[in-house]
Amino acid sequence: MRKHGSPLPEWIIPMCYAAGAVPAGMLLPRLEHHFLGLTSSFSSAVALAILSSITSGMIALTGIVFSLAFVMVQFSAVAYSPRLVLWISRDPVIWHSIGIFTATFLYAIGDMAWIDRAGLSGVPFFSTLMVIVLTLASVSMFIALIQRIALLQISRMLAFTGNLGRQVIEEMYPSLETLPSTDRPGELANRTVSQTVTYSGEPQALQSVDSSVLLALATETGGCVELSVSVGDTLITGMPMLRVYGGNALVKDETWKQAFETGTDRTFSQDPKYAIRLLVDIAIKALSPAINDPTTAVQALDQIQDHLMRLGSKRLEIGNLRDSQGIVRLIVSYPTWEDFLHLAFEEIRFCGATSIQVMRRMRALISDLIAALPFERHAALEHHRERLNATIVRSFADEEDKFDASLEDRQGLGVPRMTREARQDVAG
Repeated sequence: MRKHGSPLPEWIIPMCYAAGAVPAGMLLPRLEHHFLGLTSSFSSAVALAILSSITSGMIALTGIVFSLAFVMVQFSAVAYSPRLVLWISRDPVIWHSIGIFTATFLYAIGDMAWIDRAGLSGVPFFSTLMVIVLTLASVSMFIALIQRIALLQISRMLAFTGNLGRQVIEEMYPSLETLPSTDRPGELANRTVSQTVTYSGEPQALQSVDSSVLLALATETGGCVELSVSVGDTLITGMPMLRVYGGNALVKDETWKQAFETGTDRTFSQDPKYAIRLLVDIAIKALSPAINDPTTAVQALDQIQDHLMRLGSKRLEIGNLRDSQGIVRLIVSYPTWEDFLHLAFEEIRFCGATSIQVMRRMRALISDLIAALPFERHAALEHHRERLNATIVRSFADEEDKFDASLEDRQGLGVPRMTREARQDVAG
């Protein structure tokens, strides 16, 4: 197992199927012959013909599965975002399908080797029946795999990405009623750096941080640890990972580094911005001149609004961790409310500046957030609404287009709501 309970590599799944099928195909017929002695009514020639057809068909079916998986991955990379390829390729249905097809092929070969072995007549009953059962399981998995292609529909892809983001938001953040974990004035002042831990190795994405381990080590040193990197950052050789302030004891760098989980790609674990990043990627790719699909961008904004609504009702200030005596021992950098809004709005606003549909949806999104979230979230939202108004004024020379873009509409071009600015224009 990987650290922190991460799953095993996906290729382990078909390997386990193959590792189980080979000894099963060799041992089950022998055990059945020695202890049960049951034989099937099939003749040896018919049984060999059936098993030969199944083994050859499984090879073809496995090739089809690989082809479907390749198409799914390529389509995801081109149509949505290359960063979604990782999650599509990790679909367990694909890997279990390959595993069952491989197991059926290998087990059938083992069963064929026993038929008429050493002059024995007859076909083992249960062993041959097992081949039929595996074949039916293979057909079922193939049907499930075909249905999995429906995941490539834009609405399902957005919901898939949104669900992963919602899960990490609920896991990471407490409700807004929880007190923020801020430091007390002067608590960290006048402390010198007693240790700096730097990264060495090939560039890797920081996937997660074990705060409990770092908190225990910081308490052991008697100082305060401040992380210099955030989950989602790419670590480069020589980059500071953390600094220890006012520590009385030194801890080996490798011990500190055991609390950091790295990999080649970002993950959703402890990274609530990643889901929004993928949704924004889908939106701005849809708004590119080559695709020109603002409706997809509007659908992505639906998921983004749900994420921001959840984040706005959570306590985001969770970065300062204290020991049992209430002393700040660990400072972790987490995104602020402004960081989430900047990621969610800026690129879509820029790429969709000339789309009436996108402008209307974004105006409705911001108004809905202001109406639903507490007052402390309003200032940043008002700032982005002013930015959106400036974009509309700058992008539309025609007054009628400017008026249409200034309306609020949850569907983009559906049922508009008259805004205060639009009412003033009509009255004027």
